[in-house]
Amino acid sequence: MKQIFFLLTLLLSTPILVAQAENADTGASEKKEDAKDEKKEKKDPYAELTKDAEIAKGLFDVITKEGKTYFELPLGLLEDEILVVSRISGFVKGLNFGGAGVRSRPQQVIRWQKKGDKVLLRSVSYNSVADENLPVYQSVRNNNFEPIIAAFDVKAYGKDSLSIVAEVTPLFTTDVEMIGAVDGDERKRFGIKGLDKSRSMVMSAKAFPSNVEIRHVLTYNGDKLPDNQVTGTLSVEMNQSFILLPADPMRPRVYDPRVGYFSIRQTNYGLDAQRAETQRFITRWRLEPVDMAAWKRGELVDVKKPIVYYIDPATPEEWAPYIAQGVDDWAKTFEAIGLKNAIMSKRAPTKEEDPDWSPEDVRYSVIRYVTTDIQNAMGPHVHDPRTGEILESDIIWYHNVMNLLRNWYLIQTAAVNPKARTPKFEREVMGELIRFVSAHEVGHTLGLPHNMGSSAAYSVADLRKPGFVQENGTAPSIMDYARFNYVAQPEDKGAGLHPKIGPYDFYAIEYGYKPMPEVNSAEAERPLLNKMVKAKANDPRYRYGAQRGNGHDPSAQTEDLSGDAVAASDLGIANLKRIVPNLPTWMAEDGKYFEDLEEVYDNVIGQLRRYTGHVASNVGGVIEWQRSADEGKVVYETVDAAKQRAAVDFVNRQIFTTPTWLLDPAILQRISPSGVADKIRGLQGTALSTLMNLSRLNRLAEQQALTPATYGLMDLMEQTRNGVFTTANTNSTFGRTLQSNYVKGLASLLENDEAGADVKAAARATLVKVASDLDASTASADQATLVSGHQMELSQQISLALKGVEALLEK
Repeated sequence: MKQIFFLLTLLLSTPILVAQAENADTGASEKKEDAKDEKKEKKDPYAELTKDAEIAKGLFDVITKEGKTYFELPLGLLEDEILVVSRISGFVKGLNFGGAGVRSRPQQVIRWQKKGDKVLLRSVSYNSVADENLPVYQSVRNNNFEPIIAAFDVKAYGKDSLSIVAEVTPLFTTDVEMIGAVDGDERKRFGIKGLDKSRSMVMSAKAFPSNVEIRHVLTYNGDKLPDNQVTGTLSVEMNQSFILLPADPMRPRVYDPRVGYFSIRQTNYGLDAQRAETQRFITRWRLEPVDMAAWKRGELVDVKKPIVYYIDPATPEEWAPYIAQGVDDWAKTFEAIGLKNAIMSKRAPTKEEDPDWSPEDVRYSVIRYVTTDIQNAMGPHVHDPRTGEILESDIIWYHNVMNLLRNWYLIQTAAVNPKARTPKFEREVMGELIRFVSAHEVGHTLGLPHNMGSSAAYSVADLRKPGFVQENGTAPSIMDYARFNYVAQPEDKGAGLHPKIGPYDFYAIEYGYKPMPEVNSAEAERPLLNKMVKAKANDPRYRYGAQRGNGHDPSAQTEDLSGDAVAASDLGIANLKRIVPNLPTWMAEDGKYFEDLEEVYDNVIGQLRRYTGHVASNVGGVIEWQRSADEGKVVYETVDAAKQRAAVDFVNRQIFTTPTWLLDPAILQRISPSGVADKIRGLQGTALSTLMNLSRLNRLAEQQALTPATYGLMDLMEQTRNGVFTTANTNSTFGRTLQSNYVKGLASLLENDEAGADVKAAARATLVKVASDLDASTASADQATLVSGHQMELSQQISLALKGVEALLEK
């Protein structure tokens, strides 16, 4: 019975066990399906994003997919400081001075940060600094809060979560001020109404080990655009460079105003000073000897990383060697301080030689050849804002600089130089001029600004000596605007004509680049550098004179030669008088019209205007010397009274006495039906406004108050009145225009609130004297009626001016 019962129980239980087994199998299958679905839902966003995408690998990777741009930022790069340089890569005529390759914004420093699920782009300033080990460092950070320029969503994490990916397309397709193409003034001038996002896009992305380059187009709408106005559209192609700053900052070198260098300024709150102390460092390349011990022994030693300039493949073959030579000419200045192969030129590799080479790669400095009608060249550089280390430089070389060189060389040397007497120079002649400009621009990229005080070191007699200019140049520095030797006369056989790298340039390179291994800090270098500078302080060849436009220092001017502007300009005008009668012959070409003749004639007038400015700047002039307290000498010296008087005499002789030698019928009858009166009026008007410049007049008043024996306001008024109101001028159309402008200029001083009391008194007294002398002037028979009307007009102008001032005083 027990066995029967067991069998019945087993039979009744079996279906249940089978059912349970079947249910177990079904549950397992369902779990597997759920796991598959869950796996599908947890697809890797990074893998999806990078699938079928273009990826440029470098400093950080740039992912391009479906018209969008993503930056993959390594976590180790976050918080690092990156330099951003914004350049215009596609030239738009009239947009700005420069063209392709020119910066549209000052260089910026940024850092990438991660905050939650956001990637922040922040701007970093180095205007205020402190050693991070000092307590004050935290205050500097707190009081220089870094603005957030943009914020982006984190789209994915890279492999092993070692990087983050953000879509940055809007950074390059919206109006971001920090990296934009147009500034506020340009927006107003061009009538910019806004940026069109639909026509703004990223064009390409390249990544290199030390930098990332993004090329993009920004399209603006406007109604007063610089080019293609009929379209109402301004499209600008931009290039944004993201450059990693050196992990090991270079030791900076202190700036000294006695030696010209571009520089950076910082307020350092960590210095041992009882105020917010400013520190200033020069900009320079990092040049280190490969063997310091050998260098110390006085051997000529290679540098670890030379400065290499690549010649743009677009450069015409006939000019490339001369541009390259301008680079190589600087090698001797570094050899003088023991550094061999410190700077050199190279031809850019072809695509076959190096398919990855790119002029945008920050590892390469390039002389970019730009085809615009701009008559210039530029030598900017990119530098580390922490130390001044120059990281890269692209010289912008404009094709049309050759036209500028043609005009300079012809106007300044043709009187003594047969090679300059033609509309088109021989290749070798133009090549040497190109070499000079190339060397000048390379000097800028080495950190050297213009040294406008250099040319005053040479005398007129020096410039006329055989062999002197060939050995020393037209000025001690090629960084001066001392072009070609216009002082040399036909009888000065053997006088040189060309500028060159001179003694000041060797000295400046020594200051900036000589290694100083005997000390271990920038501050410790200071006494060594001061000793170097003081050793040259009394030699005018090593003087630095900053460029100040039409400022107070007549010894630091553009385009001048020698320290005697009157003598040099008189000789220059003598050469212009020799040139003018020959221009119709020299500029004639079969089958061509007279554009060259007119252009060169206008350049003659321009050169005469320059001579006048050089001389007139001596009036009320103050020579400025860059000197330190331990030299025991004054900084400012008033120009000698006799020199000021001679300057006004020059203007009276050469300009206020109508330069009739310019009125050559053989030229005027070929270039214009009229207009020479405007040219003469402009020439004389510029001279008059230069002498009567308000700052100059106020300086004259102050100088005489301090030193009564010096040249003063009434000396200037008397000399100019005698030069303007001559019988010849009274009987001349040009002269009467000059007299009228003279009266108007004095009358305007009476109403100028910025004119000092003595300036107004001198102007009033001179107007009264002019009025009393009018009736005494004589007129020729054929000019009597015009002279009479002219005198009545001047009397009326003076009367109204004096009465107008009295009326204002009564009010």
